[in-house]
Amino acid sequence: MNKKNPVFSFLSSVKLALFTLFLLAVTSIIGTVIPQKESMDWYIHNYSETTARLFQVLSIPDMYNSWWFLGLLSLLSINLIVCSIDRFPGVWKQIKADNLATDLKRLQKMRLSASWRSDKTEEVLAAELTSKLAASGWKAEQRKRDNSLLLFAQKGAMTRTGVYIVHASILVIFIGAIIGEIYGFKGSIMLPETKATNFIYQFGSGDRLELGFTIQCDHFDIEFYDSGMPKAYRSKLTVFEDGKEILKKAIVVNDPLTYKGITFYQSSYQGYDDFVLTITSQQTGVSETVILPFQQQQTLGSLNNTKIGIINAQAMGQTLKTMKVWFKDDLGPASTFWLNAGEQATVERPDGKYTIAGKQMYATGLQVAKDPGVWVVYLGCGMMILGLFVAFFMSHRRIWLLLTREEGKINVLVSGSANKNKAGFEKIFTTLATELEADTK
Repeated sequence: MNKKNPVFSFLSSVKLALFTLFLLAVTSIIGTVIPQKESMDWYIHNYSETTARLFQVLSIPDMYNSWWFLGLLSLLSINLIVCSIDRFPGVWKQIKADNLATDLKRLQKMRLSASWRSDKTEEVLAAELTSKLAASGWKAEQRKRDNSLLLFAQKGAMTRTGVYIVHASILVIFIGAIIGEIYGFKGSIMLPETKATNFIYQFGSGDRLELGFTIQCDHFDIEFYDSGMPKAYRSKLTVFEDGKEILKKAIVVNDPLTYKGITFYQSSYQGYDDFVLTITSQQTGVSETVILPFQQQQTLGSLNNTKIGIINAQAMGQTLKTMKVWFKDDLGPASTFWLNAGEQATVERPDGKYTIAGKQMYATGLQVAKDPGVWVVYLGCGMMILGLFVAFFMSHRRIWLLLTREEGKINVLVSGSANKNKAGFEKIFTTLATELEADTK
């Protein structure tokens, strides 16, 4: 008997798998409790200088990219591969085994067995048993064995591979994560209303990343509770490429915009002291949107050189409630009126009517992510669900029927086995044996 290589035995051991999984679970808890990718000053302020330096040495601030965490993942991957190489050939041998060559004495010793005698000929009895098994979903084969005829049927032979599907799924998930880490990125941008950007800032390093297209925040809406706390907020975004409008979407939390594999998530907002006003001529339909600092006027060139400004405002906490608008042209004295945030008013001037809408100016906080490996990860998750279902809820079930002529009659011995859920299979076997005996006796 060949002795296994000790290194191979170590790498294929279940103990190694359990130990590695335990370390990964513990370190993942640490990475969840301790915020990742913050600045050194942040860790010094929230912990201590000594602790922060220890974190730096152990790569805790970027734990999931640290050499030791990646080493644990690599060790687990090697363990899964070596374990599968070591054990799968034996499993495959069981799947492809010639069950019609089974030792006949072994059939008589099986825990699940039943027998009866029949007056029918061997050929007729074999044909009836094959037909009855087929009606129950069992496809039988047969072979002449000495003075006996052996029939065999099985279900779920491939269910023995369930655990190896799980092994493969973990490796596929790791591959997807590696693809995302190498070719993907995560970042953010604070984008003011009416402004556009073609870049973001990468998390952690703060490096500028080019998007390859332009995204603009057309409008930002926010709703507040009566207490002044934010209730809901959304951003209306437009994607431009080569100067052409490609895509428009209003995003909210958990409903992002995705373009060219890059996803923009609504994550935060920031209020400004400036105001966004939209003035529309009811006669011509011409509209102009301006950003106004407090108590400064601006000339609207597209609307007969009219002028507009905010001369007063009222707020609740950080929330603008109403603003006092100053609006003037060259044909009369200025019009002043109060305008509630988010609403509009009609102003009559000698040269026509204007609709004016205004609100506080905001910037939308966008988290931006590109992960080309996400579909590989999803594939791995699907494989894992399949593998776990097969491993825990399905079994390899086998039935043998041995027909032997004794004293002018055919003695029928039916035996069965299952590699899992033996109690459940025992019920199935008992029912099937009873039906076969009743139909062929």
